[in-house]
Amino acid sequence: MSERLDVDPDLDPGGLIRESYRIEGLGLSEARSIFLDWAIKLDPKLEPSIAIRRLLAVYGGRGMADHPMTLVLTDGLGKLHGPQGRRGGSRARRGV
Repeated sequence: MSERLDVDPDLDPGGLIRESYRIEGLGLSEARSIFLDWAIKLDPKLEPSIAIRRLLAVYGGRGMADHPMTLVLTDGLGKLHGPQGRRGGSRARRGV
């Protein structure tokens, strides 16, 4: 990914996501760590799901669908919605 992509600095504080796409041999565990650092630095006024979608629009395409950061961003987008369906167990049945 040699071309320079301009992203709103509020979406990518410190350029963490941008730089992650430049790291050769980046693994999933490293991408998750970078994602966590990114999430901690994200402006609390920004909706994380919107920020992730915008980052994916910029970085996730361009032949990067299999890049570990694209996978982590996509996974993070799905997990923002919390658990789906019934959790099970006696506490769930009692409403505790």
